[in-house]
Amino acid sequence: MIIINASNPKLTSLRTRGLLANVRIVAMQLIKNVLLQACLAIALLIIAALWSNNANAQEATSDTQTPILANVKSQTPIPDSDLAAEMETLKQALVNLNRDLFILEEDLLFPSSTQVAVYLSMDVGEYFKLDAVELKIDGKLATYYLYTERQVNALYKGGVQRLFVGNINQGSREISAFFIGTGPENRPYKRAVTLTFDKDDEAATVELKIVDSTSKQQPTFSAILL
Repeated sequence: MIIINASNPKLTSLRTRGLLANVRIVAMQLIKNVLLQACLAIALLIIAALWSNNANAQEATSDTQTPILANVKSQTPIPDSDLAAEMETLKQALVNLNRDLFILEEDLLFPSSTQVAVYLSMDVGEYFKLDAVELKIDGKLATYYLYTERQVNALYKGGVQRLFVGNINQGSREISAFFIGTGPENRPYKRAVTLTFDKDDEAATVELKIVDSTSKQQPTFSAILL
């Protein structure tokens, strides 16, 4: 017979993680159901508005053909501009709902106590052309991202990319980023930066930066905990 100590911290931690995972799965399903119902409701409203406008237009046509009843049935069809404005309002409501549900989904999947997000920014163009970034957390591969020319140009113009978001345990953690591309004189170029930090119960945000160094005539790479 095997006796399990219920007060064992590791066992309690495993049970807690399993419970949280089940809660997240149920919550995600509820979010998807709410979003689907909202989309159906907005679609029905749009269809109803179109049908109402069409019915009013047909009624107006019938009234024109029978002038005697025109004074009795004097309903004015909804102008196209008003219908377009109403549809635009419904579309915006759907966009806002989708955004709020996306934020809620991320809060459930990546709670602040375990969340880590890594962002990438660039201020280069002369000494380095980015092709890919490999990201490791505690020596394990987190993501490997290949860039298109359009994405690189967006970063050149000041764009910031969320390279990775995930969950890590609290305590001392290490993030390593490997930058792969073309360096000075069109030579293959690969450099790495490493950041060690202590993860607490707050969400951790790390920024990877690639900057041209005119004094060194080569790119510089850094990782900063924000």
